[in-house]
Amino acid sequence: MKNRIRQERAEHQLSQQELAEKIGVSRQTIISIETGKYTPSTELALKLSLVFDKSVNELFSLD
Repeated sequence: MKNRIRQERAEHQLSQQELAEKIGVSRQTIISIETGKYTPSTELALKLSLVFDKSVNELFSLD
């Protein structure tokens, strides 16, 4: 699964740690999502969509 989390985070000028704190996960989880090693749960994907004001479909896409 591809995602735009790294790009959105940069556009919003958030560090990995700041984003992690906003959605209640560890920095390592953000790293794993950004590198594609971890596919977030529906709840986590929805939290990310709220932070970035984008739909889940805009943030994530199938390969």
